[in-house]
Amino acid sequence: QVQLVESGGGLVQPGGSLRLACATSGFTFRNYVMYWYRQAPGKERELVADISRTGASTNYADSVKGRFTISRDNAKNMVYLQMNSLKPEDTAVYYCNVRGGLLNRWGQGTQVTVSS
Repeated sequence: QVQLVESGGGLVQPGGSLRLACATSGFTFRNYVMYWYRQAPGKERELVADISRTGASTNYADSVKGRFTISRDNAKNMVYLQMNSLKPEDTAVYYCNVRGGLLNRWGQGTQVTVSS
């Protein structure tokens, strides 16, 4: 079955960095656009970044542009989110998502907390 498992979250000080990873299985990874979302307490889930099937094209929310980088490894069925210059407002649960056709699946999420 389709599975997405996020990892790499944690507690980091403002200005710090984290690299999130999403391990996927159960579908043909290279055929799908991949997404990272986040949800802060009391807020709606928001799209952070997406990456095309080949990785040649990426898009970012304005709030993370220039600080976050999404990437993928089609040989390993992995998608990553490198987060630099983290701010307290980046605190959220981060989710990876795959969707297309009849497929729409979420991981369990990984908590990122930015605090001094």
